[in-house]
Amino acid sequence: MTNPPHRPSPRRRRSLAAAAAASVLLLTAACSGGDAAEEDTQVATVIDEERCQTNRDAGTVTYITGYQYQASVSILEAVAADALGYFEAVCLDVEIQPGSGDTIGNSQLVSAGTAHFTSLGNEAEVLQANDAGHEVIGVSTYGHVPIASLLTGTGIEELKDLEGTTLGHKGMLPAPLEAMLVADGVDMDSIDIVEVGYDPSVLPRDQVQALTAFRSNEPFLLSDMGEEYNEWLPENYGVVGSFGVMATNPTWAEENPTVVEDYLRAIAKAFEYCQDNGEECVGYAAELAEAGYDTEHNLRIWNSEQELVTASTPDDSTPGYIDLSLTEAEGQTLVDNGQLDELPDVEPLFDPRYLEAVHVATEVSWPSE
Repeated sequence: MTNPPHRPSPRRRRSLAAAAAASVLLLTAACSGGDAAEEDTQVATVIDEERCQTNRDAGTVTYITGYQYQASVSILEAVAADALGYFEAVCLDVEIQPGSGDTIGNSQLVSAGTAHFTSLGNEAEVLQANDAGHEVIGVSTYGHVPIASLLTGTGIEELKDLEGTTLGHKGMLPAPLEAMLVADGVDMDSIDIVEVGYDPSVLPRDQVQALTAFRSNEPFLLSDMGEEYNEWLPENYGVVGSFGVMATNPTWAEENPTVVEDYLRAIAKAFEYCQDNGEECVGYAAELAEAGYDTEHNLRIWNSEQELVTASTPDDSTPGYIDLSLTEAEGQTLVDNGQLDELPDVEPLFDPRYLEAVHVATEVSWPSE
């Protein structure tokens, strides 16, 4: 896939200037190395000169999205942080590359050092990536409920009604959904589980009687088609899960702690901004996609997911917090479903220190404020 040229559009240049003013980034451009007038889009830095230079010395930081420029949590924040000048304010040169949806493949690139950050679908994928030999760690988890849901026709009144039917998925049956079915006593061997791709119309056409979904995506698409469906949520059956996970390489993170911290600082700041300015932030993603981007649908994705983040984050916790007890419970679903042979020690695979370093209490620390 050919990536769009990594340069600000005219609209984005205007946004950079506006963001600089709106954020009151009035500190001296400590690491500009010259007259600020040399570049119209220069944003004043919010960190000290030594830290700024350390971040610049790390060179280009590559972030691979989970799937294209979809306005999902952990993707849209990075796009917005770039467009709003937040990365520049912490002296980071971030290159955003659109992922294909193969998040485990993305983790391999991060493990190899080809990329530095990537969005993973959930914390279970961190465990699966390491089980596959990819050295990555989770450094923030925004959603603490499963993002996966199961859609069925209205004739399915209980999950056991799916016995003897066909269930469609997009590549694999998400662990929380399998755990939900098992928890409700469904005979999994009686279900024909097949890959059907990304077109949700296979459900109303009765090509499948159940369809795995992202609760921020396919339900909206089916509603737009005027179709009726039932949606089954894993947490209603005692199944834990997560979404919106940011991952990096543990060795690289140890070597570049200020880069990791300030990357998370910038996207945390962008998350706050986009909660109140979703349409603007989705517009930045649309500019990167350049053509064929469904802005209205992606705004629904963003609003749905950021609301789930808020609902699943305790009042006394930082957005993006990591709870290893929940991680272990999520990992156990992989073991129970045979997707992992045993539950690994999860503590080395998640490192909350970087996120904690850029927050005061539950608020992101933005030094100019």
